[in-house]
Amino acid sequence: MLHVNERYVDETRDEKGNVVDYQYKYPENFNFAYDVVDAIAEAEPGRRAMIWCNPCGEEHVFTYGDLKRYSDKTANMLRAKGIGKGDMVMVVLKRHYQFWFTILALHKLGAVIIPATFLLTKHDIVYRVNSASVKAVICTGQGDVAAHFDESAPECPTLQTKLMVNGERDGWEDFMTEMEKAPESFARVPTLASDPMILYFSSGTTGNPKMALHPYTYALGHLATAKYWHNVDPEGIHFTIADTGWGKAVWGKLYGQMFMESCVFVYDFEKFVASDILDKVSQYGVTSLCCPPTMFRFFLQEDVKSWDLSRLTYCTIAGEALSPDVFNKWYEATGIKLMEGFGQTETTLLIANLVGMEPKPGSMGKPIPQYDVMIVDEDGQPVQPGVTGEIVVNLDHGKPLGLFDCYYRDEKRTKEAMHDGLYHTGDTAWMDEDGYYWYVGRTDDVIKSSGYRIGPFEIESVLAEHPAVLECAVTGVPDPLRGNVVKATIVLRPGFAASEELKKELQNHVKKETAPYKYPRVVEFVDELPKTVNGKIRRVEIRQNDQGKKA
Repeated sequence: MLHVNERYVDETRDEKGNVVDYQYKYPENFNFAYDVVDAIAEAEPGRRAMIWCNPCGEEHVFTYGDLKRYSDKTANMLRAKGIGKGDMVMVVLKRHYQFWFTILALHKLGAVIIPATFLLTKHDIVYRVNSASVKAVICTGQGDVAAHFDESAPECPTLQTKLMVNGERDGWEDFMTEMEKAPESFARVPTLASDPMILYFSSGTTGNPKMALHPYTYALGHLATAKYWHNVDPEGIHFTIADTGWGKAVWGKLYGQMFMESCVFVYDFEKFVASDILDKVSQYGVTSLCCPPTMFRFFLQEDVKSWDLSRLTYCTIAGEALSPDVFNKWYEATGIKLMEGFGQTETTLLIANLVGMEPKPGSMGKPIPQYDVMIVDEDGQPVQPGVTGEIVVNLDHGKPLGLFDCYYRDEKRTKEAMHDGLYHTGDTAWMDEDGYYWYVGRTDDVIKSSGYRIGPFEIESVLAEHPAVLECAVTGVPDPLRGNVVKATIVLRPGFAASEELKKELQNHVKKETAPYKYPRVVEFVDELPKTVNGKIRRVEIRQNDQGKKA
């Protein structure tokens, strides 16, 4: 092993060997593709970097030497098509292995990658391409997204180059054909650690999506993600379940894991099936796994003990808050504690149960050494333990490594997020006496009813403990008397049927386990909850549907 991560971090550990503090160190020209991936490739070209497979039985194993070769060829190919430093390139590649060739190539060129979901429609594409002046798109041939790009083309004057993976379409060049023709030798392009590297569009739940722009140090900021949270084994296989259109993919499928010289597992599937995922974890001997709590809930609907998960030693969760019910049942089934973490598109990992910590089921953990995190009230003043407030990052000593540079071309929104020496996350939580943070919800998700501020997650956690509830989402619905009342949208487990009796039973269950004012006055039973492609529940969609019904 090269132990490349040790070049970039100085650690302080306690008597048990657990990290208590760390400081990053890096040259002004740091570039993840050259300084990490290529460095490992030079030292150990045969070291396994990625296992890719799909439900059709196809499989590819790539070494670090392979990633260097293919990223160099891709960089040469893109440069020949006019892509260079500072150019914006949108990449819509689902979980195709070509994503890794592309992102490393764009880093080498000094171009800015814009990962995007395959669910984009014409409206989404026009907004994104024009907002960021996108010059090229590399897109999957699967589904309708390429057709939507074609529909958008007359309204997108900056878009010059279109490359396709896994498909053919008039007006598009074949990525693999063009890449294979390109030379293998690629000389280093000068870049700075402070140069723009990656841009993500936020969810856009309120207004148009924002463009969070990160520099090359963003990759370095994820060293902590893999080393201190995922507990990645350099000789093991790490599996984060995430589509490459979302930030979670680079959190768990690229930067930190390759800093640790580990192998990432990529399953290029269309629809999440719990038994299918467990098959892959068992078959390939996955050693660490990260995915949203909802997915663990679905795993637990299976007979988990019937799979050989003996090589699986560590599990982390993110994307939504964890129910203690899921924590306890997974621990009972596997002996593995779920270690929760929290971060945003604008940040790297902010709060987590790091290696060596004793997790409290339902808690996000504690702020990591990388950030000075606080909980503040509406006036920006720190609150006492037990009081709900907004999670913020202190900027008095400058921007911490991992925090985004700005919302691209949007000074107003940047100032709204970063002002008075604080970065405002828009997420709320409270801290207990031991310093553990407990998630409440987005500031937009907090329900204000009869003068009370009610966080959805506490109610969701209580409902999830009822044997009839498979999953649920808690939102607020307008009420002329109380302003808003609590609504629970519930998916029932097999064997349970919706009824007025069950509704009352669930309401009484919440009244018994929480303050009575928090119980859901409105209960709706549904077949499924609206979710992102990463399995995250879209409460905003439920609220919008309720508003539509009211209208």
